[in-house]
Amino acid sequence: MGRRSRAGGATPAVRALAAAGVEFTEHPYEHDPAAQSYGLEAAEAIGVAPERVYKTLLAQTDLSAHHGLVVGIVPVTGQLDLKALAAAVGAKRASMADPALAERTTGYVVGGISPIGQKRTLTTVVDTTAGLHTTVFVSGGRRGLDLELPPSDLVALTSATVADIAKD
Repeated sequence: MGRRSRAGGATPAVRALAAAGVEFTEHPYEHDPAAQSYGLEAAEAIGVAPERVYKTLLAQTDLSAHHGLVVGIVPVTGQLDLKALAAAVGAKRASMADPALAERTTGYVVGGISPIGQKRTLTTVVDTTAGLHTTVFVSGGRRGLDLELPPSDLVALTSATVADIAKD
């Protein structure tokens, strides 16, 4: 795995990884606006097992920082367990965040929200299954771009907690 950067069109996520000196690979693909699932579309387009592709979801909690927004990173093959996410961050409850608030806070559009290079540093939790893989794939900050990196680097760069937050 090596760094491959596209001059001029780099997203904040790509720039953050490059600045941190992290080894990663960009996987651009042609996004289909009619796709039902951005993550499953990415897995198919780049030819990897969907269990290795992770989606970045924002939830609203009763925590005080940044409107209570928390990032949950789970495999695209499952769903975010909101109760488990709340417990992982010490909140009483969690619900899915309003998409417009998620976009404003992260600087990314829904379907292209990367856990890396967000406008604000949010409390982040990565599902424990990420550790089962040598590398995982996350959104690169736009629809049609995934980034491949070791899960340990994902956790380190996002200052994430690792917890069981996914359900089938």
